[in-house]
Amino acid sequence: MQSQLLIRALTSPERSAALDVINQAAQWYSEFLPREELHSPEMTPAQWDAEAQRMTWYGAFVAGRLVGAMGLEPKGEAALVRHGYVLPDYQRRGVGGALLAHLEGAAGSAQRVIIGTYAANYKARASLEKAGYRLCTDSPAVLLRYYALPADRARASVAYEKPLPAV
Repeated sequence: MQSQLLIRALTSPERSAALDVINQAAQWYSEFLPREELHSPEMTPAQWDAEAQRMTWYGAFVAGRLVGAMGLEPKGEAALVRHGYVLPDYQRRGVGGALLAHLEGAAGSAQRVIIGTYAANYKARASLEKAGYRLCTDSPAVLLRYYALPADRARASVAYEKPLPAV
């Protein structure tokens, strides 16, 4: 699968396709989040545009089809990986890992990569640990410092980090 992947920065005209990926993949949240914490859609066009003001969106393509989307936001000595989503039919096939590795390479002079995820999202947590990420010893403080999260999401989330080699 990875040899068929093309990963690159997304452009504004690809917003609709990326939102389709995000909103389809986020349906998984219904398996572990309480109903009152679900957002439908997970992301709107206005939210996408707001996020694009501070980060770069990347996409993973297979045969010209966008199958995964992830954002990279520089934050001083850290780079935040945001909104990592892969279409259900492409999960567990290396797409998310390839996207993540690409973003790590695009992190520039950042000393570490930080990723927040739901504490109950065992799929994401297992993937992060497999990719060398470790749970932050003080996730609430890390989330507060680097992310502007709604209170419900902050309470339900944890942070992972991975040091990057010096450039």
